[in-house]
Amino acid sequence: MNTHDVIVIGGGTGGYSTALRAAALGLDVALVERDKVGGTCLHRGCIPSKAMLHAAELVDGVAEARERWGVKASLDGVDWPALVATRDDIVNRNHKGVEAHLAHAGVRVVRGEARLTGARTVRVDGAGDLTARRGIVLATGSRPRTLPGLAPDGRRVVTSDDALFAPGLPASVLVLGGGAIGVEYASFHRSMGARVTLVEAADRLVPLEDADVSRHLTRGLKKRGVDVRVGARLLDAEVLDDGVRTHVRTARGETLAVEAERLLVAVGRAPVTDGLDLAAAGLDTDQRGFVVPADWDRLETAVPGVHVVGDLLPPPSLGLAHASFAEGLLVAETLAGVPSAPVDYAAVPRVTYSAPQTAAVGLGEAEARARGYEVSVNVMPLTAVAKGMVHGQGGMVKVVAEAGGGRVLGVHLVGPHVSEMIAESQLIVGWEAEPADVARHVHAHPTLSEAVGEAFLTLAGRGLHQQ
Repeated sequence: MNTHDVIVIGGGTGGYSTALRAAALGLDVALVERDKVGGTCLHRGCIPSKAMLHAAELVDGVAEARERWGVKASLDGVDWPALVATRDDIVNRNHKGVEAHLAHAGVRVVRGEARLTGARTVRVDGAGDLTARRGIVLATGSRPRTLPGLAPDGRRVVTSDDALFAPGLPASVLVLGGGAIGVEYASFHRSMGARVTLVEAADRLVPLEDADVSRHLTRGLKKRGVDVRVGARLLDAEVLDDGVRTHVRTARGETLAVEAERLLVAVGRAPVTDGLDLAAAGLDTDQRGFVVPADWDRLETAVPGVHVVGDLLPPPSLGLAHASFAEGLLVAETLAGVPSAPVDYAAVPRVTYSAPQTAAVGLGEAEARARGYEVSVNVMPLTAVAKGMVHGQGGMVKVVAEAGGGRVLGVHLVGPHVSEMIAESQLIVGWEAEPADVARHVHAHPTLSEAVGEAFLTLAGRGLHQQ
C-alpha cells in the first residue's frame, strides 16, 4: 500500500494535474497534501480573486449603466458577507470537483506533511513512509513575499491571502506592488469604492509586459481614480489603531505621505520548500529558493527521477496555474514513458484580470529587439472597431512580428474581456504563423476580436480601419 509508481508532493494545479494524467496513463499514484487539494490557485488565488473581480465588474456595470447609457440604475452598497458566501461556494464546488476527479482516477490522496527521506522515499506525518518506483514530483507551491521590516499582521498590513479573508471592505488601501496581483487588488478595491494608491518600484506597471500594455493599463486605472505611483518606493510604515501611515518616495524624489486603512503587500511570491528536506534527496535550491531542473525538457532535477513543477520552478517558468497544468502533463507523460513535447513558455498566455484587463503571449517589442529581431509592429486601438466603441473603455491590440512579413513574435491586448480573446493569439504565436496567414481568417462582426483581425490585416498590407 505504501509503494507507488509516482509520489506527488503538493496538491495544487501542478500537483493534481500530474497525478490525474499519470493515473490516466495507468500509473499507481499517491498525492500528498497537507491542506486541501487545489492549492493556492483554488483556495487563495486565481479562483476566489477572480470571483471577487467578477463582482467588481458588476458594480462597475451599474455605474456605467447610469452614467453612460441613461439606465436609471442605483447601487445601495455591497453586502460583503453575501459576496464572500458566493465566492466561497464557487471555491467549495471546485474543490469537491477536484477531489472527485482524483478519486475517480484512482489517485491515493495522503493527508499530511511530507518530507523527503531519499530520492525515492517520502515520510508523511501520520501516514508513514512511502516509496516511489518511478519518481517523485515536487509541487509544493508558493506563498506571498514581503519586504524586510514589513511584517504582515493580517489586519492593517496584509498579503493577498489576508485580503481574501478580511472581515470587510476598507475605505482606503495602499497597494504595494504593480505586478498582476497588485494591479488586480487595486482594481477590485477601487470598484468597491475605496480610495486606492498603487505604488510600484519599477518605472511602469506590469513591468514584465510590453511598454504599451503598461501605458494603456496605467491610463485606464488613472481614469478610474486610482492614484498610480511608478518609480516609487515605500520609505516607512507605521501601524495605527485605525490604519497605516506611510511615506513614499516618488519618482521625482519627493516624499509623499499616504494614510490608508490597509497596506496590501503584493511584491511577488516565494517558493515553499521549508520542511521538505531537499538535502535528503541530494537536492538544493538556488539563491532565490527555486528548485532548478537539470533537464528543462523533462523538468527533471539533477537527481534522476525527481521532477519539479509549478511555483518551485524559476524562469522561464511563469508561476502561473495554467503553465503548471502543462508542466504536470509533461512530467506525468515523461514518468509513464510517453513522448511529450517540452513546455513552450513563450506561447503561454499572461493575463491581468483588472479593469481594464491585459492579456499577452510571446515577446514584447523591446524584448524582441533586444533578442536581435528586426520587427514590424502594429498597434490597433479597440475603438477602431464598432464593438470597442460600444464598450467605451479604450484599449488596444499590439502585434509584434518579424520584419518583412515574418512570423508573429508576440500579441498584446488591453481592454474589456481580453482575457477571453488571447487564445487565438496563443495559437498564432505557438504555431509561428505570419500576419498574412492570420489575415485570411474572417472575424465575426461586431466583436472586439475584430481588432485582432484588423491588426493582422494592416501588417499584411490589407488594413481597412487603422486609425
